[in-house]
Amino acid sequence: MYIIGIAGGTGSGKTTVVRKIVESMPDGKVGLIPQDSYYNDNTALTMEERHKINYDHPSAFDWDLLVRHIRELKNGHAVEQPTYSYLECNRLPETIHVEPCEILIIEGIMALYRKELRDLMDLKIFVDADPDERLIRVISRDMVERGRTAEMVMGRYTEVLKPMHMEFIEPTKRYADLIIPQGGNNRKAIELMRSYITHRLHP
Repeated sequence: MYIIGIAGGTGSGKTTVVRKIVESMPDGKVGLIPQDSYYNDNTALTMEERHKINYDHPSAFDWDLLVRHIRELKNGHAVEQPTYSYLECNRLPETIHVEPCEILIIEGIMALYRKELRDLMDLKIFVDADPDERLIRVISRDMVERGRTAEMVMGRYTEVLKPMHMEFIEPTKRYADLIIPQGGNNRKAIELMRSYITHRLHP
């Protein structure tokens, strides 16, 4: 199994990059593990307490479960990936059955943050984007998908997203083997990645 880690700030376009890569590959050859699925289980907390959690801090993730699942997949064992609801701020009862595959992509804002996870990766990518572009994407996404107003999103960006990005996400660039500027709009970089992965599948 060849493992690729793809990190980048919220709204950087990393999900678009991953989607375009996966869509171009044969079915069943490339698997995807979204880091967002591995937020902590907050069942014991009230909704008010859940809303107070800083979801852009490393402590919001269940790193042990994520690393364990990647190791199990690498060793040829299937896993039950958690699912997460942004509206409930918690995991859902349903899981997603993930089988081992030839190429596995781990995608998330802090995919390159933990050494234990990086050590399992064969290729590490950081998707970069201008802060203004990221803010526009975050506003559009959160209003549509997460029921937030523009004022709520901009306040959260200033108070949480931006400082957390500078402290925990931006520094992980130094671990990347490849940095993709302009996010999902960088067609040449995405095409290079497609060619590289295709070569890994059919050397």
